[in-house]
Amino acid sequence: MDFVRVIGDALRAALGLEAAVYALAAIGLNVHFGYTGLLNFGQVGFMLVGAYGLAITVSTFGGSMWLGMLVGVLLAVVLAILLGGPTLRLRADYLAITTIAAAEILRFTFRSSPATGVTGGVFGLQRFADAFYEINPLPQGTYGFWVVQFSHRRMWVMLVAWGLVALSCLMVWALMHSPWGRVLKSIREDEEAARSLGKNVFSFKMQGLILGGVFGALSGIFLAIGQQAVSPDTYIPQITFFTYTVLILGGAARVFGPVLGSVLFWLLIAGTDSFIRRAASAGMLPEVFFGSDTIGAVRFMLVGAGLMILMIYRPEGILGDRREMQLDV
Repeated sequence: MDFVRVIGDALRAALGLEAAVYALAAIGLNVHFGYTGLLNFGQVGFMLVGAYGLAITVSTFGGSMWLGMLVGVLLAVVLAILLGGPTLRLRADYLAITTIAAAEILRFTFRSSPATGVTGGVFGLQRFADAFYEINPLPQGTYGFWVVQFSHRRMWVMLVAWGLVALSCLMVWALMHSPWGRVLKSIREDEEAARSLGKNVFSFKMQGLILGGVFGALSGIFLAIGQQAVSPDTYIPQITFFTYTVLILGGAARVFGPVLGSVLFWLLIAGTDSFIRRAASAGMLPEVFFGSDTIGAVRFMLVGAGLMILMIYRPEGILGDRREMQLDV
């Protein structure tokens, strides 16, 4: 079996666009859950409105791509206000229920027949990010090292996405070391104590929800740019829970936790998938358990088992602090 190709597949996924997209989405969840204590189970909904804000602006209404990106971010702000207004004064589980329901409502609305003229229905929209690739400064060819190679188009969108991840981490670090960030963390620890000190808990929660939603919208925008297509069924609830896996794996309430978690998550997923497929093709694994139609499920079972072991022995994640996970102490 060619272990070099297995390593190459794993590294390409760990450094690729999807890892950057999940890191951005997890940074948003880190603001929500890690720093503010908000249970948002619908982060994929923010990704959806960001992606469709871009796609609809360009493909349906003929606007510029840059305007579309702004529209996607603004839609995330509106969605956060609509979700947070009636729920942030209540218990955390109400926000969790509302966000996961809202994400599914949006998905089914965007794929419905009446919305086809605007959203493209179940087929979605395509070819709306040409302006992004037209300003690509990289000469045509392949870039990378060893067996990890990317086309000039892929490298361009990866560089911008990872650059945005770096800027987002810097922004979160600065905010969480400011008085504003300290108030967020105090709300996570004890709302009543923060309220007794004269802090407007609802306002700070709303600000945290909006900020994390904007990061989610940006992740959806770059996923759409990389694929040059959006489809409602791309934004399924599992995406949110994969993002939580990324966050918890790296360590919640840690600036670089989402980044490390995303890299390791895709390294494990792609590496396990590649190893199983190549081992099965070489006859090293029994066909009855590792056939082509079962490899995807087996891959997630193995990675899930590894994550369970991590949660048993280090529930705070690789970079995390156990005290940061003790919400409402």
